[in-house]
Amino acid sequence: MRPRLPTALSLSDSRERPMTRKLLAIFGLIVALSAGGPALTDSRAEAPQQKTQAPGYHRMMLGDFEITALSDGTVDLPVDQLLSGARPGQVKRALQRAYLGVPLETSVNAYLVNTGTRLVLIDTGAAGLFGPTLGKLPAHLKAAGYLPEQVDEVYITHLHPDHVGGLLADGKAAFPNATLRFDQHDADFWLSNEQMARAPDDAKGFFAGAMAAVKPYQDAGRLKTFTGSTDLVPGVRAEPAPGHTPGHTFYVVESRGQKLVIWGDTMHVAAVQFPDPSIVIKFDVDSKTAMPQRRKAFADAARQGYYVAIAHVSFPGIGRLRAEGKGYVWVPLNYSSKP
Repeated sequence: MRPRLPTALSLSDSRERPMTRKLLAIFGLIVALSAGGPALTDSRAEAPQQKTQAPGYHRMMLGDFEITALSDGTVDLPVDQLLSGARPGQVKRALQRAYLGVPLETSVNAYLVNTGTRLVLIDTGAAGLFGPTLGKLPAHLKAAGYLPEQVDEVYITHLHPDHVGGLLADGKAAFPNATLRFDQHDADFWLSNEQMARAPDDAKGFFAGAMAAVKPYQDAGRLKTFTGSTDLVPGVRAEPAPGHTPGHTFYVVESRGQKLVIWGDTMHVAAVQFPDPSIVIKFDVDSKTAMPQRRKAFADAARQGYYVAIAHVSFPGIGRLRAEGKGYVWVPLNYSSKP
């Protein structure tokens, strides 16, 4: 006689019956469920979508300097109506190649430079001067670990509302201990009642916004303008780049052989103007001057390979350029989680 092999499903061995009943019960439940029987109740609640973004700051080291990109938010712009000098359909095709359309959600960026001895903010965002989706810079500055009171210097690339609106908070200086600096040519233009009177009606708000934003610093004796190439603090230099506005300025940041140039509004739409730097935007005060400035800036950045930071390139707006044909390719900063 062959020995009987034990099996968990055997019904002839009383010692195995309790386990057998359990297995059969489980098997029966599985069959019932697969046949559309009663379902198990899922006690988990549905997870609601959060509909928020991470705090808008990005950090990098430049030699010994800490650079923090700060987002003021994004704004939808009808760039197909704002750009000029393009061939028919060129703007739309360039946007489509980048999987973009119109209106284009456009970043508004500012940059904080900690040299180790001075804390310098370059541009301040729009606050309430340029659309309800902006004005996030103060919260992002705090999320990045800094308070407005700690800022020693504020440098403005130009006095358009999306760069100076953040100078104010509740009608007062948002950076109460900071010295405010920008080019005298912009002061002569945007802070002039005579220039505002001559401006088109739809541009008068630009003048009024600049005047209001600057006033608390003027009244406190903390506005100091400059003209031409100017060393501001060790490692940070202003370089004139007129055209977009009369006093539009680059800020050159250098530490231990590394270089970053903060461009302000030298360009606005990366997908269109990097491939074709000849395309201009209607926000330019003097497009005939702005366009060659842009060509020169692109060529120099591509040749030397240094970092650039741009106010309206997708946040954080920091990267390098590579020449390609008659245009350029934007190479964004590689993300690093290292301190």
